[in-house]
Amino acid sequence: MTSHILFGSKKAEYYFKEGCHITELSNSEVDPEVSIARARLEPGKATRWHALKDTKERYLILQGTGLVEAGDLAPTQVNPGDSVIIAPEDKQRIKNTGESDLVFLAICSPRFEMGNYVDLED
Repeated sequence: MTSHILFGSKKAEYYFKEGCHITELSNSEVDPEVSIARARLEPGKATRWHALKDTKERYLILQGTGLVEAGDLAPTQVNPGDSVIIAPEDKQRIKNTGESDLVFLAICSPRFEMGNYVDLED
C-alpha cells in the first residue's frame, strides 16, 4: 500500500433511504479496510431497522442525543463522546431524542458497500 490523500471538499450531503443524511468522508477502494461517514438525523427521526453483512460498524456521537438499539443491547441513551460498536449482521437503529440534529460518525470495517446493507423493514 502507498500513501494517499482523499480530498473531501466536494462531497455533498445526501439523504440515504435508511432515514438519515450522509456525507461520505472516506470510502475508497484505495483504503478498503475502513470507511468513515458523517451521519445527521433530524429531531424526532429514527433510522430504519437494518444490518450490515460482513461489516462491523461504530457510531461516534459528535452532537445531540439519541437512543440506540443494536443486537441484544437494551435501548441506550447516547451523548457526545459516546461510541457504539455494532457487530456484523446485528440489527440496529438509532433515534434522535433531542431538540437539535443528532450528528455522528459511522465508521465501518471493512469499508461500507451498498451490497452489504440489509433493510430489515422491507
